[in-house]
Amino acid sequence: MEWEAPGIVLDVRPFGETDVLATVMTEEHGAHRGLARGGQSRTRASLWQPGNLVQTRWIARLSDNLGAFTAELIHPAAALALDDPLALAMLRSACAVTEGALPEREPHPRVFDGLLNLLANLPRGPIVLSDLIRWELTVLADLGYGLDLTSCAVTGTTGDLAFVSPRSGRAVSTEAAGPWRDRLLPLPAFLLATQNPATAADWRDGLRLTGHFLARDAFGLHHKPLPQARLALYDRVTALAEPTPETDPDA
Repeated sequence: MEWEAPGIVLDVRPFGETDVLATVMTEEHGAHRGLARGGQSRTRASLWQPGNLVQTRWIARLSDNLGAFTAELIHPAAALALDDPLALAMLRSACAVTEGALPEREPHPRVFDGLLNLLANLPRGPIVLSDLIRWELTVLADLGYGLDLTSCAVTGTTGDLAFVSPRSGRAVSTEAAGPWRDRLLPLPAFLLATQNPATAADWRDGLRLTGHFLARDAFGLHHKPLPQARLALYDRVTALAEPTPETDPDA
């Protein structure tokens, strides 16, 4: 058994002294594990980094075997993000969410295409956070946990949607929220229309929104915690959203 395809390295774990167990996602084969011999060596370690796009070949005696990977680098996303802490945090979070949320060897072309687009656009800076949050909504939808942000769950109206029910995943208007607004999740406007500009606070609220459902459904139902890389990204964006104290001119 064998196949060859472009893939995104999602996770790499040491195996023995020189090899690694790698998880690579391709469009057709989904998140797929395999043994990469020599993956810890000086010549190959830079290839087997989460976020890198590689031309991957997988070989095994039987289809249900672990099998072995060989690969050639196409795009060094991991190395390109090293000097940008936010880009590196986004890359690590997206790879960890993909690796942890998706069933092994189950194709999810929309998730793959969205992840590929994220990696290509990381150099654009913080605005890519909007795409990452929308991509997380795609992950949820592909797994059967999609949110309904089209109309108010209470009144059925499509205007003034400002919150999401943490139970149902449906949007709620400002009027319908009433005294329960503190129990609801904020709905950033950029998720309703692409032309709406997003602020750091919007990105924080968007990550809080998708993180709630990822933690409860995609990970929680399988008794797994939200990945540490995803928690670290939320903390970093929350810090961006906090107001900077004004400098006292008399100090």
